[in-house]
Amino acid sequence: MKTKVLIAIILIALIALVPLFALKDAEFGGADDAAGGVVEEVHSEYEPWATPILETLLGGELPGEVESLFFCIQTGIGVGIIAFCMGRYVERKKYVKE
Repeated sequence: MKTKVLIAIILIALIALVPLFALKDAEFGGADDAAGGVVEEVHSEYEPWATPILETLLGGELPGEVESLFFCIQTGIGVGIIAFCMGRYVERKKYVKE
């Protein structure tokens, strides 16, 4: 059992790290950046009709680290809600059987 877990951990690490070193000049951009590039190619005079609320309040674009922090917080809250609901569902099934 321990060897299977160790092999799985090594495989997961390899799957995550090999592309970073195997693809030397690759750019790992986000979907938002790619979509913006496509819109610019298709319609070069396009201007966004809305701006993010925080950018409007702060008077500039948020640093990438802050955007990542907000994304991680949002992800954590979502995972917490899903885990709470799943836990309640499992516990409810236990009590219904008794």
